[in-house]
Amino acid sequence: MRGDGFFRAGATSAFVAVLAGAFAAHALRTRLEPDALSVFETGARYQMYHAFALFAASWAVRRCPPSRAARAAGWLFLAGIVLFSGSLYLLALSGMRWLGAITPIGGVALLLGWLCLAMASWPSGSRSDPLSGS
Repeated sequence: MRGDGFFRAGATSAFVAVLAGAFAAHALRTRLEPDALSVFETGARYQMYHAFALFAASWAVRRCPPSRAARAAGWLFLAGIVLFSGSLYLLALSGMRWLGAITPIGGVALLLGWLCLAMASWPSGSRSDPLSGS
């Protein structure tokens, strides 16, 4: 995906995070137990954080075009948002406890995304892109 794709994904994710937060505040507050509501709100909060991470990945892809690390960061942030926030949304709404097993996988994807973004910032030269194999 090009940098503008990650930018669009970040903007869309931010939109969904605001929508989810508003949904939690207005429609779910009286329908969910406080613990489930907190889980849902955590999903929305981390989705918003990582929408901004997608903007950073977009910037890094454009700034360092040959960087596979920057692209990997963007894809990992996308996967992490879907797995982490998505599993929390579904867990809160459905009560299916087994969905909690998916959440850490999304969390690891988010963490790896941050590491890849850091690697994308390494100075140019033979170490500029650890994922390129050079």
